[in-house]
Amino acid sequence: MSAIIPGFHPDPSICRVGDQFYLANSSFEYFPGVPIYTSNDLTTWEQVGNALDRPAQLHVRPGIEGASGGIYAPTLRHHDGRFWLTTTNIHDVGRGHLIVHADDPAGPWSDPVYTAGLIGIDPDIAWDADGTCLLTWSDVVRGGISQATIDPLTGDVLSEPRSLWHGTGGAHAEGPHLIRRNDWWYLLVAEGGTGPGHMVTVARSPHPSGPFESNPANPILTHRSTSAVVQSTGHSDLVELQDGSWALVFLGTRPRGSFPRWHTNGRETFLAGVQWVDDWPVIDETTFTHDALLVPFVDDFRAERLDARWISPGIEPSTFAASGADGLHLTAPGGSEGAGLLAVRADANTWSARAEGHGDFALEVRMDARHRGVLERRGDEVAARVVIGPVDQIVATRRATTATSLEIRAVEPDVPRGAAKGPDVIVLGILDEDRFVEIARFDGRYLSTEVAGGFTGRVIGVSALKGQAVISAFSYTPTAAAD
Repeated sequence: MSAIIPGFHPDPSICRVGDQFYLANSSFEYFPGVPIYTSNDLTTWEQVGNALDRPAQLHVRPGIEGASGGIYAPTLRHHDGRFWLTTTNIHDVGRGHLIVHADDPAGPWSDPVYTAGLIGIDPDIAWDADGTCLLTWSDVVRGGISQATIDPLTGDVLSEPRSLWHGTGGAHAEGPHLIRRNDWWYLLVAEGGTGPGHMVTVARSPHPSGPFESNPANPILTHRSTSAVVQSTGHSDLVELQDGSWALVFLGTRPRGSFPRWHTNGRETFLAGVQWVDDWPVIDETTFTHDALLVPFVDDFRAERLDARWISPGIEPSTFAASGADGLHLTAPGGSEGAGLLAVRADANTWSARAEGHGDFALEVRMDARHRGVLERRGDEVAARVVIGPVDQIVATRRATTATSLEIRAVEPDVPRGAAKGPDVIVLGILDEDRFVEIARFDGRYLSTEVAGGFTGRVIGVSALKGQAVISAFSYTPTAAAD
């Protein structure tokens, strides 16, 4: 098992076209939505774009009210020379599932169509032998997994919904994927909830519409009640490799610290091998063992367009951020906290992030609007602000010069052996004449899923505090792998 896309990259869906693999993840309240990655070896991945990158495609909400809303689990497929993606926007769940298509996975993707009347989450799209398009989803109305025939170009529903499978009895049968191999159609399902009880189960049928027979060996993957470093394994997708072998992508978390432990970077994407025994998939976690290489980056924002890695909670970045000859121009939009934040996903256990610029601006690490660590520069003063639920406090300040940079670090806890500890420590400080000066620090558990709740992970970003600010450079440096 290897981590192929670390950090906040849940609910992976994968397909292969020739020698190239493509993968999509959930994005929840962040804009643009649904990052798209590509690889030719399954272990080294590059982001080529985001499927939902304009307001006509994506509606999200800022602030704590929008946290962990937005885009739930997508399915990415290639059929008849075209890429297809279906997902659910929980803010528009009453419209049905959305479907977009593209000739190139880097975009542009089409405006969405909606499957009116099909209410639920986690849709899958597949085509049977005669070209009939099938939408399969987790049905919040009927329970279990349901399916209907649709027109993917219009979203029209062409049949009555039918119940396929209710799983093995685990909570929340969801994340279905319908995959054909030889004479069988396999229905891959996530059960147990996307937490410690998460698991992968599978059923099969000679027909894509069932009836489906449950695998006697279910669950085929789970780390529940184990001491494995990676926990909450589930929500998976199968892909056939060029040589005829198969692999499984799935999500997992990496909780750290003392009991009960906390995970900070959200649900991440992992990879395992698959063997077939009596026409059932058997997961081999030893097939792939090399985790993704974590790469530092520096962005001076001189490019014509923002890199695809940049996201914003609840608002389109172009409404408040623009590249310029001297860097990133940010405007404080007002309204909800964090509404003008431009951020990247944290992908390492320990890291440092730095922002240089002028004007009144902030650098922050956050889980959501109510769980944040922030450095705020106003004039010649830098304040360290910590937000933990209803507690919102400036904990320390420091004088600054025009050359001062803001820097946040996630570091290992420094506590006596055997003492209780959180997953990490967040250090807020400044860099002045190449010397780091700490202003404040706090336990990283307060920026974890176990404290904040929700389905996302940490992001690190910049914002204008009032009026306009210019960020001349942003750097992110992973200092230890997420293991």
